[in-house]
Amino acid sequence: MAQEIWDLYDRDGNRTGETFVRGFGNYKDIPPGRYHMVVDILVLHADGTYLLTKRSMEKDVYPGYWEASAGGSAISGEEPLEAATRELFEETGLKADAMELLNILYKDSSKGVYYSYLAKVNCAKDSVVLQEGETVDYKWVNQEELLAYVDSDEAIHSHNQRYEKYINSLRN
Repeated sequence: MAQEIWDLYDRDGNRTGETFVRGFGNYKDIPPGRYHMVVDILVLHADGTYLLTKRSMEKDVYPGYWEASAGGSAISGEEPLEAATRELFEETGLKADAMELLNILYKDSSKGVYYSYLAKVNCAKDSVVLQEGETVDYKWVNQEELLAYVDSDEAIHSHNQRYEKYINSLRN
């Protein structure tokens, strides 16, 4: 695997000019007051269903969990939308017809600044391509099933937090 280099950001979202070399689980070594950019993409099909993917057991965070997002860390030089477009395609093989920024959230515990998007797609539902080492399964769920998932113990609750306003809008 090629070395992954991240740009570091300050609390105001500005690139600091510093970079960080990713290693397995080493995000905790990012200096205090610095953040790496992470993008999350919730995928909404034109028929109203949402894409859930199952994380590989090789992942250093939440291995084997289902998640309601594609995504990952931006690489050095990428802008948020560019990173989200790349991660969506890498992890699912899908290209969005539209991408809507839903939230930006700073998390000190993971030293990340999270850009959360809603990707709207209109594709054959069996055209999802899983990325080796990232995802091992997928399923499309309706809104009721999505809400049941996010409320379950199987959900990655930090991901839900990034989409909290959107999820709450679905409940209403």
